Amino acid sequence: MTLVSRLERNAHLATQTHSPADALLRHAVDLSHHNTMALACSADAVITLHDEAQIDALMVDKTAAIKERPLLILSGGSNVLLPTKLDATVLQPMMRGINVVAQTDSYIDIEVMAGENWHDLVTYTVHQGWYGLENLALIPGLTGAAPVQNIGAYGVQLEDHLLYVRAYHLPTQTWQQLSAAQCQFGYRDSIFKRTPNTWLISRVAFRLHLHETQVKASYGDVQTVAQRYADAQGYRYLTPAHVMQAIIDIRQQKLPNPKQLPNCGSFFQNPIIPQAQFTALQTTYPDIVGYPMPDAPDAMIKVAAGWLIEQAGLKGGGIAPIMTHQQQALVLTNHQPYQATQNDVATAQHHIAQVVYEKFAIRLSREPVWINADGSIGYDEHAA
Repeated sequence: MTLVSRLERNAHLATQTHSPADALLRHAVDLSHHNTMALACSADAVITLHDEAQIDALMVDKTAAIKERPLLILSGGSNVLLPTKLDATVLQPMMRGINVVAQTDSYIDIEVMAGENWHDLVTYTVHQGWYGLENLALIPGLTGAAPVQNIGAYGVQLEDHLLYVRAYHLPTQTWQQLSAAQCQFGYRDSIFKRTPNTWLISRVAFRLHLHETQVKASYGDVQTVAQRYADAQGYRYLTPAHVMQAIIDIRQQKLPNPKQLPNCGSFFQNPIIPQAQFTALQTTYPDIVGYPMPDAPDAMIKVAAGWLIEQAGLKGGGIAPIMTHQQQALVLTNHQPYQATQNDVATAQHHIAQVVYEKFAIRLSREPVWINADGSIGYDEHAA
């Protein structure tokens, strides 16, 4: 080989080495430990992102990993059902940081990077005296995924306190800042969920209040449990910290820790049915659990899916290795971690949904996102 040809070859190798994708790309990655359901999954290519500048660099990269393969955006894996084999390039936004952007006597605005653990964020804000997220304590996952599902619990939804989302729009290769209205939030829904693998969320901004006496504790047992904490500490009123601790206690009693018993949280959405249907069911099942939907155009009731599953005799049941949890029938658990597959989940899901429909004539909808082998979202695959 001549000196010139060697120099040309070395220059070519140097160009390859400095490619943003090549520098970050990992091949044949086991994602079994990167989804809280602990389903067996291997990905051909994974890129972990630690700052926004890496996103810009990747999008102008000409490597096959970015330009010639479908992309899948995967956050903490807490609300997804992964296939055994992923033939897409997986992008993992893991940027960290919490920054104050504005503050008055009554509220504070903060920006939170996508890779921050959600529950850690909730506890941090409450301890700082920044309130509003306390009802969403102990929800698994990362902050960047929270707007996708418009997470909610105990009478509060993410959209109640969200200011905007900063995200990279993959089709146009542009950064955009979406207001809460532009996020098109619905019940466990958003523009991000309806257009998957289109938006790569890098940061989420919230407006939190600074009033210690402003709480929401009327949902379920929260008021009773929170009052015990207030009484023990000599408070005459509930604080957000009392509410947060109450919700943590309630969730820990009812919900399994994914690290100990793999699960992806609530598996079925609480179905919304007409008031007339709910009233008719009450004649046969006077204890049926339902909550009015005041913002619905017609009289609608949100029914507790966990109650339906339990009354159908499926609490602690299912089809092995995927079973409902003994303390909360709404949660499906994996009793063969890192071995069970999507097909196992689909079998159990179909069985549970069918039994519930036969008993109550109510259809259950799956909450976690079904990922196909090519990284696309399976809306109809094994629909309940």
